[in-house]
Amino acid sequence: MGHLTTKSAYTNLVDRINKFPQGAPPTKLLFSILQILFTKDEASFVALMPIKPFRVKDAAKLSKLSESECKLMLESLASRGLLLDIQKGDDYLYVLPPPMAGFFEFALMRVRKDIDQKLLSELFYQYIVKEDDFILNLLGSGETQMGRFFVNEKSLEGENTLHVLDFEKASEVIQSSSEMGVGLCYCRHSRDHLNLACETPQELCFTFGTTAKSLIRNKIARQIDKSEGMELLHQAYEHNLVQFGENVQNGVGFMCNCCSCCCEALTAVRKFSALVPIQDSGFIPKIDKSSCSGCGKCIRVCPVEAMSVVSSNDYRQVNKVVAKLDESLCIGCGVCVRNCKQIALSLQRSKKKIITPINSAHRYVLMAIERGKLQNLIFDKQALWNHRMMATILGVILKLPPAKQVMASKQFKSRYLQNLFLKKRAST
Repeated sequence: MGHLTTKSAYTNLVDRINKFPQGAPPTKLLFSILQILFTKDEASFVALMPIKPFRVKDAAKLSKLSESECKLMLESLASRGLLLDIQKGDDYLYVLPPPMAGFFEFALMRVRKDIDQKLLSELFYQYIVKEDDFILNLLGSGETQMGRFFVNEKSLEGENTLHVLDFEKASEVIQSSSEMGVGLCYCRHSRDHLNLACETPQELCFTFGTTAKSLIRNKIARQIDKSEGMELLHQAYEHNLVQFGENVQNGVGFMCNCCSCCCEALTAVRKFSALVPIQDSGFIPKIDKSSCSGCGKCIRVCPVEAMSVVSSNDYRQVNKVVAKLDESLCIGCGVCVRNCKQIALSLQRSKKKIITPINSAHRYVLMAIERGKLQNLIFDKQALWNHRMMATILGVILKLPPAKQVMASKQFKSRYLQNLFLKKRAST
C-alpha cells in the first residue's frame, strides 16, 4: 500500500464510504476530516475492506498484508471508533460504520488527546451545519430514514398509553437491551469546543447491542445497566430533550437525547423540513383552544419551532391569543404537551402512515434501494460474500412491497432475482 499517494489514499476511502446508503459528499472539508481521523496507510487499508463484516484473514487477503499486521491495524482502528469490532467466540468480526450515525460521532463521544478535537469540531460544524450537501444527502434522497424521533412517554395519557407500540417507546429500547453503553453527546461536546454548547448534561448518548459492546470494550462508551439507563432517560425528560434513535423496530443500535440548540438532527428539521421526509414519532399535539391561555410556553420548549400563537378570533376576548401548530414541522415528540400548565395540549395518533423497518438489515436494504445503491451490497467485489449474507439480503428484498421490488430488480439487473419475484407473486 506504500506506493499510494496521500490524495489517492483518501479519495479511495471516500469512494468506499459512499458505498453506504448514507454516505458523505466529497468536499475539501470531508478530506480534512478524514485526514485527522485516519493516517494515509489506514485510509488505504480501510478503502479495501468490504461492506459486510470481515475477519482478520479476509483483511489480509484483500490488503496483501500479514495477518499480524492486519490485526494490529484493525485493533488500532477499533480503539478509536473508526471500525466496530464484534466478538464471535474467540474471534472478531470488523465492520466500518457509516459516517453518521457512526464514526463521526464516535470521534467525540469521549475526551481524547490523540487528535485535535477542537479542530475536528470546527470542521464538522462547517461540513454538517454550515454546508447543506451532507444533511441533504443523508435525509433527502429516500423515504426510509436512518433515524426516527420517539414520543415523550410522560406526555401520553388515556387511550394513547395503551395504543403506543413498544418499539415507539424509548423506555422499551432501554429495558429490552442486552447490552447498553452511554457516552458524551457528539453534538453538545463538539459545540463545547466552539463555545456554543448549552448547559444540558452531555453524557446522554446511548448505544445498544453489538455497537455498545464494541464501544464499551474500547472505552468510547461506559457500560450501564437498565436502572441507570432509565435514570438517564428521566434526566433527559427533565431537561426537555428529544429522543432520536435508529429507525428500526427491533435491535435499535443508538439513541440520542437531543437539545434544540446543539443537535444537528433537530437543526436539519428546522432548516429542511419542507424538502425532506422526517420520521416523526407517529403522534401529534391537539390544541384545546378553550383551555389555551396563549402563555407561549409551548413555543419556548418546542425543539423545531412548530408552535406559534395567533389571535383566537373570539369577539368576546379580542386580545386573546392561542397556540397554533405547524403540522409540517412537528416531529411528535410531545415536549410541548408535557410543559403545558393549562392542560390545553394532548397527544393523538397522527394520520400520517409511518413504516418503521423491522431491523437494521431491513432498513439498510430499503435505504440502498431508494438511493440507488443496492448494487453495492450485491456486487461489492471486495465482499467475499457467503451464502448466508446473500440469503439475508434476498430475504429482505422478497418481503418488500412490489414497487420496492421493481426498484431493486432494476438495480440488480438479474434474471435470477426477477424469477424469484415472479415465483413469490404467483404464490400469493
